[in-house]
Amino acid sequence: MLATLSGPSFLLAGQESTQALGVQGARWLLDWLVTFSGTTWQQRWDASGAARWGSEWSTPVRRWLLARGIECEPVMMLDCGLAGLFSADVVRPGLEFLLSQRRTAFWREWAGPCRDRRGFARLQAGTDAAMWDSMQGRTARWYITALILVKGGGISKITVGDCVQLRIAERIVCTPGNSRHGFYMVLRDIGCFPADSPPSLHWVTRRKGQASVEDMVDRYRVANPAVRAVFIDYLSERQPALDYSTIEDLARTLVGHFWADLEKHHPGIDSFRLDREMATAWKRRLQTRPVRRRQPDGSFAEIQVPRVQYINLLTAVRAFYLDLASWSAADPARWAYWVAPCPITPAETSSKKLERRRKARMDQRTRERLPMLPTLVRIAEQRASDAKTFVAAALAAAPGGRFSAGGQVYVRSKPWTRAGANDIPIVYDEAGRRIKLRELENRAFWAWASVEVLRHTGVRIEELLEISHHSITQYTLPSTGEIIPLLQIAPSKSDEERVLVVGPELADVLSAIVCRVRGTDGRVPLVPFYDIAERVWSEPAPLLFQWNNGAQVRPVSAGMIRTALTELLEATGVKDAAGAPLYFQPHDLRRIFTTEAIMNGMPPHIAQLLLGHKDINTTMGYKAIYPQEAIEGHRGFIARRRALRPGEEYRTPTDAEWDEFLGHFERRKLALGDCGRAYGTSCQHEHSCVRCPVLRVDPAQRHRLAEIRDNLTVRIAEAQQAGWVGEADGLAVSLAAAEDKLSQIDARIARAGTVCLSLPSFPDIAARSAVIPVRPD
Repeated sequence: MLATLSGPSFLLAGQESTQALGVQGARWLLDWLVTFSGTTWQQRWDASGAARWGSEWSTPVRRWLLARGIECEPVMMLDCGLAGLFSADVVRPGLEFLLSQRRTAFWREWAGPCRDRRGFARLQAGTDAAMWDSMQGRTARWYITALILVKGGGISKITVGDCVQLRIAERIVCTPGNSRHGFYMVLRDIGCFPADSPPSLHWVTRRKGQASVEDMVDRYRVANPAVRAVFIDYLSERQPALDYSTIEDLARTLVGHFWADLEKHHPGIDSFRLDREMATAWKRRLQTRPVRRRQPDGSFAEIQVPRVQYINLLTAVRAFYLDLASWSAADPARWAYWVAPCPITPAETSSKKLERRRKARMDQRTRERLPMLPTLVRIAEQRASDAKTFVAAALAAAPGGRFSAGGQVYVRSKPWTRAGANDIPIVYDEAGRRIKLRELENRAFWAWASVEVLRHTGVRIEELLEISHHSITQYTLPSTGEIIPLLQIAPSKSDEERVLVVGPELADVLSAIVCRVRGTDGRVPLVPFYDIAERVWSEPAPLLFQWNNGAQVRPVSAGMIRTALTELLEATGVKDAAGAPLYFQPHDLRRIFTTEAIMNGMPPHIAQLLLGHKDINTTMGYKAIYPQEAIEGHRGFIARRRALRPGEEYRTPTDAEWDEFLGHFERRKLALGDCGRAYGTSCQHEHSCVRCPVLRVDPAQRHRLAEIRDNLTVRIAEAQQAGWVGEADGLAVSLAAAEDKLSQIDARIARAGTVCLSLPSFPDIAARSAVIPVRPD
């Protein structure tokens, strides 16, 4: 065995010293293992109990060597020897033992390649050079080495199940990290797994998918099997008409908040028939919920706070009782036994007061945050710019060197501790605190992008995260040929798809996002997305909200957006009326968007379409009512009332006022005719008389109106040729009005002409006398 470890198969370029250390360490380890019982080296290793020592496994070996007068310094000699024995398949360790080791460089650089040279050469050829040398790349190679040492064989023999088993062992030994998923992505990219393998370990380790109705009920450990069967049957009947999140919430309400609480306080209960005392006690317990709050001394205490969803929970339980009574008429053998009087009256489920209180809280929340929106936008843009400058300064500094950013001095990490494949380093401040610059810059950028997209679109957080590159479309106006950019919002809560117009500000933000996430090939990478509400994975799509953590490309999560917004608001230092920090939730920007849109003149039914609401009352509920708005409306009403009935309308007018009243008709004489505006009123059409409906054109001025029409035609042609679409549309309105005025004049002229009705005239019917002249003879 020692000859094998000394041979060329364990000799790698640059690892000569590691091989020498491994041979000597293996000699000592084999001498130590001989002292244990067993017929194979594996049996002797198991009998030694070294695996139970974890990272301190070399302690008993060093004691044994020291007792024989052998100084084992450094300890790395024993580590290299054990790595050589594992690589030569003399002994196979367990995953938990390998993952507990602290020094892993010689494992991935020597033991792994010696075990499967071709596999590691193929791995390096299929991996990006920056990724191979990064911290994520080194971690991936260490995990791959651990798998082949434990499972035997080479890299090509690793399966998806082996990767899942490694993640399970990792949770036992140490805290798992998202960056450690990179080894699976590397193996999948070089074709180790079948084509139908999951695109990420999240599919099979962290995301469990949808639970069955039985699993939902069994979470609360219902003691009575018959009652458990009733809940399963009831939820199964309701499931086809409900989405997953709703059926899960219904199971939590009926089984968790209702029946599990009753079984806890009334053991042995087996019927839904509750007496008055039981029902009253349950309702009293349901009204509050426990919350852990930090005390002034730093400790935590559990207090009871009112439950906001109390009415909704009562409504769900009442619906359960009524459904059983209704279904028993159609299927009595199945449901009739469980029918019982409902312990909840209709008055207890009235939500009018609850809705008014919720509306008041929402309005107050919006009124507090709307004035702070410009500050939030400014700080978000500033932090994103500062983070970008911070990264540029860190990249310009030498490894291990000092640099300045934002008025502070930092130290760049050494090359072997850089944070990711994009070469963004880890830095340390003057106090020695570690700063993950890549994550800091990532959160700053997505905080700015989220604020901008949410405030310009009013979309929900789940809709924001599902926006893809395919969502950006365009529409060509058939009349003018103008191209309008559009943003398509995928169906989410209301299952209604909608399209939003992309303004210039939103277009700049989307362009910045696309430029950030676009790969080296010019395409947006395809990433799978997990719907938290429905517990399902979507097909890989070019999502705009994605980021590269060095090991893999992952979609931005809602938790990351909320964390980024919290950091952003802590930087602003804004306070609410009570002096507490004023925090924004993503849905607050949706309410602010609705309030600003309706206050600035957008019709509520258009806002309803943009927000994707099924009921316009929901849209109006999002719109906050301001005291200033009510005050201005009231003042306008008073002014209109005074204008209609002035207090001095019954006094005798003066001669000057009477002359002014009589002369106003002449002063309303215009170039084209007469103006029909009321006396004392201002022109509401900005003196655009051709468009004004109260202009009565004088037929004698028809030639002037015809000249205006011809001039408008020429100007429209010029505007269309120059591409002035807005001016051309405005002139077209004036041209249509001029044509209408000409038609009115022609109709009046035609009506004013003489029409012969073929009736006898007066000379034909009236008597008359005539004088006959006398002719001279």
